[in-house]
Amino acid sequence: MILGTGRAVPKRVLTNFDLEKMVETTDEWIRERTGIERRYIADESDTTSALCAAAGRAALEAAQLPAEKLDAIIIGTVTGDVTFPSTACYVQEMLGAGNAAAFDIAAACTGFIYGLSLADGLIAAGKAQHVLVIGGELLTRITDWTDRATCVLFGDAAGAAVIGPSDGKRGIVDTFIKSDGRLTHLLCMPGGGTKIPPDVALAERLMFLKMEGREVFKHAVTAMGDAAEHLLAKNNLTGDDIHLLIPHQANMRIINATARRVGMPLEKVYVNVQNYGNTSAASIPLALNEALENGRLKSGDRCLLVAFGGGFTWGSAIVQF
Repeated sequence: MILGTGRAVPKRVLTNFDLEKMVETTDEWIRERTGIERRYIADESDTTSALCAAAGRAALEAAQLPAEKLDAIIIGTVTGDVTFPSTACYVQEMLGAGNAAAFDIAAACTGFIYGLSLADGLIAAGKAQHVLVIGGELLTRITDWTDRATCVLFGDAAGAAVIGPSDGKRGIVDTFIKSDGRLTHLLCMPGGGTKIPPDVALAERLMFLKMEGREVFKHAVTAMGDAAEHLLAKNNLTGDDIHLLIPHQANMRIINATARRVGMPLEKVYVNVQNYGNTSAASIPLALNEALENGRLKSGDRCLLVAFGGGFTWGSAIVQF
C-alpha cells in the first residue's frame, strides 16, 4: 500500500509567453495543442538526484518512516545525474538510507509505474517491507531549445511514494507493464550511450531528445487505452468503479482520449499538465501527491494510474486507498 507521497520542483517557472521570445511559437498555439501553460525549469545548480531526494524526503515524512527502514530505492529516470552509478545511489546517500538497495529504471514516462509494479512484487514475495519509488526528470537538460515542436512540451520535477505491505483493505490491487522495442526510434535520445561516439553525437546534436510527434501520439493513445482497459477487465471493474483516473500528463488530447476509452468523464480525471508540462516519470507521482493533498483522493477511493513512454513502454496500476 502507499504509505506516503511527496513531490519537488525547481524554483524557476517558464511560461508560454517566455517561450514566445525564444522560438517561433505562441501561447495560443501551445495551449490549443497541448493544454500546457507553464512548466518548471532546472537551474544550473539543480540535479535530478537533489529533486528526487527532496520528493523522497517528503514521502518518508508523510509515511512517518525513517530512511533507515527502507529496503529499496527505485528511481524511474532517463535523465540521471551521470551514466553510472544509478541516480538512486546518490539519493540513498542524501536520505541516509544505508540499508536499502538502490537502482534506476529507464522506462521513460512509464518509469514510476514500472517501479510501482516491481516494489509491489518485492513486498508480496517477502523480499522487502518498505520501498521508496521515485519518478524524477530534468528533461530540459536534454531538450533542444531550437526545436519548437518539442521544447514547448517538457518540464522538470520529481514525485515519490513509500510502498509498504497491504493491510487487507488498502493497497496496490494490480499492475500491468508492457513494452514494444520495435518502436524505439520514435522517441529517444540517440546520443549519450555506446552506440554513437561522443564527438559525433555532439556534432550532430544527438544529445537531445528526438520525437516523431504524430506517430508517438497515435501509439500513446492506443497503448494507454489498452493498458487501462486490460487492468479493469482483469479485475472485473469498469470506469464506474474508479474514483479517479491519473493518466500520464503528456498533453490534453492524449488525456481526453484515454478517459473516453475507459468511459470516465473529465471530472473524474486528474489534470495538472497545464502547470507542469510533460515531466516524464515524475508525471504520475507528482499528480498523485497533489490529488491526495487537495482531497481529490480520499480513504476508500480506488484510483487508476496509466502511462506511456519511450521504448515504447506502457503500463497501468489500480490502487485502493
